[in-house]
Amino acid sequence: MEGLEGKIVYFEKVGRENTETTLSIAKARAEELGIQTIVVASTYGDTAARAVEVFEGFRVIVVSHVTGHRDPDTHEFTAENRQKVESKGVPILSAAHAFTGGVNVAMRRKFNMYLLGDVIASVLRIFGQGMKVVCEVALMAADAGLVRTDENVIVISGSGRGADTAVVLKPVNSINFFDLKIQEILCKPHLAVTRERQEVAATGHHHP
Repeated sequence: MEGLEGKIVYFEKVGRENTETTLSIAKARAEELGIQTIVVASTYGDTAARAVEVFEGFRVIVVSHVTGHRDPDTHEFTAENRQKVESKGVPILSAAHAFTGGVNVAMRRKFNMYLLGDVIASVLRIFGQGMKVVCEVALMAADAGLVRTDENVIVISGSGRGADTAVVLKPVNSINFFDLKIQEILCKPHLAVTRERQEVAATGHHHP
């Protein structure tokens, strides 16, 4: 049986410095596969604002944190970035994390109890923080009716700020999570790379 050959880019560092390359890789693969829908995870909106420029002509969906994620009645997405994104006709979905949000957070805070979503998130992080996020935002976008469950999309996320992970997947609603299928990994940080190694390289100092 013949196999399919594909290319995965492994970044030497995590985070925002990979954003431009990640968006470029995702766009090139979207064009190759004829994929029109791009889902972008973005907290403060910097990645989203850049993505709507790069993916001009595509259907872009931005998924952000829920209001109150860090501070009550506060949304992290900046007003400037919101204007840039929405002026392009791109929706910004603000919803509780499919795995680790909502009452899961309340249970952790009040009872120090971890629920199924927390376990799923921890397992997915074996492949990197961004791999957890791409799965999570795909569920959130499907639940909001912003992506179809019978078409492949490209999902872009990051490890903290910026973008460093991109995959091709077929979304499902959260009630059908175990039917979620990642078709291709396009790029991600190499797991041998850690924040500590990056900090040592940048400063020459180890943390005590």
